[in-house]
Amino acid sequence: MRAMVIAKTGEPDVLQLAEVPIPKKINSELLVRVVAAGINPVDAKTRAGRAVADFIPSYPAILGNDFSGIVVETPFEAYPLKPGDEVFGMVPVPRYPGSYAEFVSVPTMSVARKPAGLTHIEAAGVPLAALTAWGVVVDVAKASEEQRILIHAGSVGVWHFAVQFAAWCGAYVIATGSPRNLDWLRELGASEVIDYTTTRFDEVLDEVDTVIDLIGNVHEDTGTRSLSVLRPGGLIVNVPTGSWPTFAADVAAAGMRGTQFRVAPDGAALAGIARLLDSGDIRVHIDQVFDLEQAAAAHTALEKGHTRGKIVLEVANP
Repeated sequence: MRAMVIAKTGEPDVLQLAEVPIPKKINSELLVRVVAAGINPVDAKTRAGRAVADFIPSYPAILGNDFSGIVVETPFEAYPLKPGDEVFGMVPVPRYPGSYAEFVSVPTMSVARKPAGLTHIEAAGVPLAALTAWGVVVDVAKASEEQRILIHAGSVGVWHFAVQFAAWCGAYVIATGSPRNLDWLRELGASEVIDYTTTRFDEVLDEVDTVIDLIGNVHEDTGTRSLSVLRPGGLIVNVPTGSWPTFAADVAAAGMRGTQFRVAPDGAALAGIARLLDSGDIRVHIDQVFDLEQAAAAHTALEKGHTRGKIVLEVANP
């Protein structure tokens, strides 16, 4: 099969097209023909030698967590999913070869039926970002009508879902963003938006119940500044790995509650998200689509930092 592989970590051009063996389905796994694969920041960080790069078992390696495609083989004849069914899901990279390839073998608990109203391109932009947002907003923050939730970087993949989930739960959502994204964030459900290029959020906010932070302290001390806008005993959730090395100590010193978050493949949660997508309660925004062979260009586009929503690779014609 065709796959975009890396023989070493480095700049985007380490991504190269290669012919590699089709992965073999083992026990309870599904073999899926990939139609589209989502691009996520963790892919680019891993390619560059950060994130989970140290755990890549061997090279050449295939990156890519998100996919949408068509079932080829199932665990057994009576399994609910059948060959030909359309599914989407998340590959646990690097324990498994990733989705920048024509086929993936993936645990059955990592997939769900593709939302009927979405194309494969749209569906491939959902899993990792939406599962992260769902885990942070619903499972950890327990968003509700009584909450004021501040969401940083509201226009990137994870947080365009986080804004929608928090609004769907009835929370008062405050989102920071660049000028070009403010109206879009309002469309997604933000009750209040802050232009971070002209306004320091910590100078205009207080008594926030929860901060959902995708930035940390890598830019203008966003993380520690966020602690100052929380109400006493408020909660801050930090997601990006390595973005705030002193997170636990800083949260404790401020007298707040805090946790980091790591997403895991979850087919049951993904099935619930699929229902919200099909009902129109939430939507996915695809910013750019590249062919599989253009994975390096897709990574370059992602790393420029101006993506609205998701970037997706088109792997095959459905």
